[in-house]
Amino acid sequence: MDPAAVSPPPAGVSLRQLLMTLGDSLVEVQAAPAGLDVGIQSVALLDPEDPPTAQPGELVLVIGARGRAAFPALRAAGRDGAAAVVVKLGGAGQAAALSETAAEAGVALLSLRGEARWEQVSALARAALDEAPPGAYEAAAEEGDLFSLAQTTAVLTGGIVSIEDAANRVLAYSRSTDSDEIDDLRRRSILGWQGPEAYLAKLREWGVFQHLHSSDKVIGIDSHPELGIRRRLAVAIRSGERQLGTIWVQEGSTPLSEHSDRALLGAARVAAHHLVRRRRELSDDLTLTRTLLAGLLEGSTGPQPLATHLGLDASRPAAVLGFSYGTAEAVTAPELTHTEVTNLISVQIAARHRSALVTQVDPRIYVLLPQLPRSIDTDTLRSWAQEITDAAHRHLGLPLRGSIGCLVSGLGRAPDSRREADRILDAMPGAGVAAAVAALPDIQAEVLISEMLTLLSAHPEIRDPRLTALVAHDSRHQGRLAESLLSYLNCFGDVRAAATQLHVHRNTLRYRIRRAEELTGLDLSRPDQRLLAMLQLRLPPGV
Repeated sequence: MDPAAVSPPPAGVSLRQLLMTLGDSLVEVQAAPAGLDVGIQSVALLDPEDPPTAQPGELVLVIGARGRAAFPALRAAGRDGAAAVVVKLGGAGQAAALSETAAEAGVALLSLRGEARWEQVSALARAALDEAPPGAYEAAAEEGDLFSLAQTTAVLTGGIVSIEDAANRVLAYSRSTDSDEIDDLRRRSILGWQGPEAYLAKLREWGVFQHLHSSDKVIGIDSHPELGIRRRLAVAIRSGERQLGTIWVQEGSTPLSEHSDRALLGAARVAAHHLVRRRRELSDDLTLTRTLLAGLLEGSTGPQPLATHLGLDASRPAAVLGFSYGTAEAVTAPELTHTEVTNLISVQIAARHRSALVTQVDPRIYVLLPQLPRSIDTDTLRSWAQEITDAAHRHLGLPLRGSIGCLVSGLGRAPDSRREADRILDAMPGAGVAAAVAALPDIQAEVLISEMLTLLSAHPEIRDPRLTALVAHDSRHQGRLAESLLSYLNCFGDVRAAATQLHVHRNTLRYRIRRAEELTGLDLSRPDQRLLAMLQLRLPPGV
């Protein structure tokens, strides 16, 4: 066994779900003594020179051993608890002998079709395992009812059945014993490929998709031999006015039965119950995820509930990215816009980190990045956040600010990272930073000044009453003494620079500084009074 070829993921898939990924064009089930809902945890390649061994839950690809030469591998797979074995059949009559041996060994047997390549099977199987979310195996077992429904519908119609969701993803399909019956459109659909564009264009032209979207009646689609497409029937799966999916029946080597329309209508109604239940379960799962995520970020819930729910490693590094709207207009945008922003952030960050979780806590959006690589650094997170703000500007025309919370050692410290992300976002509007994304080292001083001003805002008793009186004087007389004094102090007492900034004559600025000193009794020669004035005069008007 090649150790490098073994890749056990944390969550497996069922044999049934894996067969849906591989499709009829690649493999055929020869034996399944334990049924199709056995769990597959990893994929391994077995070379002829290797001793026949396996690991529990493995899908073993037996390369170079055809027919009876695969018997040792089958027996070893059954002995060691493997989930399934894939072989290439030898001459005529080999299937029965191999199936009998697999049944005795208690392991599923799949045969690789002659034109298929081992690397195709390996790549697709590993992709299915890599992309399987936590709980996928259990979900696949529950979806077994849809496969049974597809098979029953195939029997009643005499055709080959596929059940798709509203996004045209195949959820279940019937098995076909003759690969020659399967046309190119079905083969591509099962493998997750798009059907021939010329045929899809005809479906749009004929109004098939429009019909399915608006009607629960069965529609027929003629065959197109020039496109390799056989005759079909289709019916929408509906719940009230909403289309949940579609059932397609492809005609095989014999015509469809005369009662196919009635069978399809019944199948669509049964499928609707399955899909409504599935949507409700997914919604409940999403609600639970959001609740646990919010509790973790707020610090009211520990990391274990979320880690257990999603199968996360709570001991690996984590970080939080924060995003806020750059203008008041964006904050008050329609709810649809906020949804679009959240969706954009979700898609962008998922492309970078598979386990990323996104939640909106008005008016901010947070991204939790759990189980990060230990080698990751702030610059990498900065580039991810920058891609998000650039995409929001490019596609939605919205300015977003992004902040990078500190990298923490585990999921339990995610609230610390969220607090740092908030500190940065709080300071960014008044920080004068040109970049749309910042980490704490970028604006450390601005963050601390912002927090000092927050403290002054909350505690009037620690302010200098003379400066409070100066601001009040300006308010009563529409004056600019406080603004001029702050500009003068910000420019290190450089009258020329401060006057240019205020767009006034230097003598005007000198007069305003003298007048401010007279009204308040401030002594600007004293550093502590200058420092206090620089801080307090930064408070927003009316505070």
